[in-house]
Amino acid sequence: MEVSGGSCRIGLWHVHVRWSGTMVHQVRFATTGIPGGVPAPIQRYCAGQVIDLLTLQSVACDEDSLFGRIYRAVREIPYGSRATYGQIAATVGTSPRVVGRAMAQNPTPLVVPCHRVVAAHGLGGFSPAVEIKEHLLAMEENSIRAQKKKRAGGLP
Repeated sequence: MEVSGGSCRIGLWHVHVRWSGTMVHQVRFATTGIPGGVPAPIQRYCAGQVIDLLTLQSVACDEDSLFGRIYRAVREIPYGSRATYGQIAATVGTSPRVVGRAMAQNPTPLVVPCHRVVAAHGLGGFSPAVEIKEHLLAMEENSIRAQKKKRAGGLP
């Protein structure tokens, strides 16, 4: 199957995606866009919709390795939630530093939501800029809050 590429906007950033069918090969953040589309679930996510990206696959999760196990565990963190490096490490039987290295090398952020993995006392890092992690976490929290408010009939 042919690999497609394109981008969509999220805040001040563009999300570049290389994908074929439901398989996502690469996600990167950049200050400029590239022509072409991205999978509809990623477009909806970037528009602030509460959406589960588990309908997409990541090449990173296909690995039968420690990093592959870490990426699969991170995919289980629900939209709007967070887990610490230590919690993920305990789940897969490794150290928080190894989890941090895996997050830094994650080829498909958003699909493997590494922004939801935080330090025990703070946010932790994010490449290319921790401001993206802050934006993604805030967007998810705001979207969940708006969804709950809507379900409650718009009452504060």
